[in-house]
Order: sequence, then structure tokens, then C-alpha cells
Amino acid sequence: MTTPGRLPEPYGQGSGANLADILERVLDKGVVIAGDIRINLLDIELLTVKLRLIVASVDKAKEMGIDWWESDPALSSRARRDELTRENARLRERLTRLEELEPDRAPEEGP
Repeated sequence: MTTPGRLPEPYGQGSGANLADILERVLDKGVVIAGDIRINLLDIELLTVKLRLIVASVDKAKEMGIDWWESDPALSSRARRDELTRENARLRERLTRLEELEPDRAPEEGP
């Protein structure tokens, strides 16, 4: 009597620890996927799309010098606050220049 060969386990069973280990390694080391797409017509380049994907932990990304999210106002409250502070300073400078041009039309200070 022959015994059937051992079949591999389905993906749902026993692969949780392996997946966690793989994810930990990827985030710890980082993975870069890069590619270019070019569309040419009769040796004339019409379009070039450069794709870059980096998968890494925040610490690893900072270690590599990647920290663009810290200065993006859509992602960082500090960056949003800094942007508002700069805009406020520009508007105050502009208002001061306008008031210097027409001093008689400057708004009166309240009590």
C-alpha cells in the first residue's frame, strides 16, 4: 500500500508567523522597487513616467534620509502650523507696505 505524498498547507494555516517575520524583515531592511515607463512614437519620446516605491519603517526611512512627511502640511500638524506662521508673516509685511503707501487710509487702532 502506498501513502500519498504530503501536500503543502493552504496559505491560511501556519503562515501567520512567517508573514509576520517577512514583514518585520522588510520594514527593518527596507525594499525599493523602481521602474520607468516610456512611450515613444517614431523615436520621439512622448511620455516618461518614473515609478519609485519604498517600503520601510519610519526609523529606517529617516536613517536613509527620507523624511518628506514631516514637512508636508497635509500629513504633519507642525508643518501646517509652520506654513500658517510663514503666511501670517508675509501678510503682515504686505499690510505694512500697503499702509506705508497710503498712511492717511490706514485703519485706526481701537481702544
